[in-house]
Amino acid sequence: MIDWDDVRYFLAVARGGSVRAAAERLGVNHSTVLRRVAQLEERLGAQMFEKLPSGYRLTAAGEEVLELADQMEASSHQLETRVFGRDQGVRGLLRVTLAPTLATHLLMPDFSDFARLHPDIEMEILSSGELANLTNREADVAIRVVYDRKTLPLNLHGLKGPELFGGIYISRDRLAAWRAGAPDPVRWIVISIHGIPDWAHEGEVRAAEVPFRATDAAAQIVGERHEGITGARA
Repeated sequence: MIDWDDVRYFLAVARGGSVRAAAERLGVNHSTVLRRVAQLEERLGAQMFEKLPSGYRLTAAGEEVLELADQMEASSHQLETRVFGRDQGVRGLLRVTLAPTLATHLLMPDFSDFARLHPDIEMEILSSGELANLTNREADVAIRVVYDRKTLPLNLHGLKGPELFGGIYISRDRLAAWRAGAPDPVRWIVISIHGIPDWAHEGEVRAAEVPFRATDAAAQIVGERHEGITGARA
């Protein structure tokens, strides 16, 4: 029978790309990682990695094992999430990941109310534009804007929140300049992971082809207000 701990070490090497990265992630020494991976290879009768100057690369057998190991890990976390704590009090660490603007402008009062109701729960708010991996337990709860629910992993359970609506925003000075016939086109200010929306070129406002990019919505809003930076937000 395969030892689940050996699989965990294998996953750490596969994701980190090196034994050193895996050891740091798991909080163990270099030799422990090598021993665990060797045990898994011996049990399966196949080599999992090729050692290259740039790091460890999965073999064909390793690629197959990685797919199954990911499923094993997801099932393990799902079991823990569903069963653990049913007979215990509400306590411990709760990590919530969401976009910075949702945290600072919308939901922080609700988080404060929740903390008062559950004083034994330590809340950690991960307000970042990066998507935390729930399967790998980088966070416990994610509040996200999802355009297609079919893209969500099957092992995650979700509740639908309110619908969000967007709008177009522009500084008063830039709007006045456009109305006065300013020749330069409006430069869209977009989130880094998004581009200029297709419909931006359909209206009366002439939009520049090159956008101004920001890492999050808070910076996007400041950019719109800043004199000399023109743009709109959707």
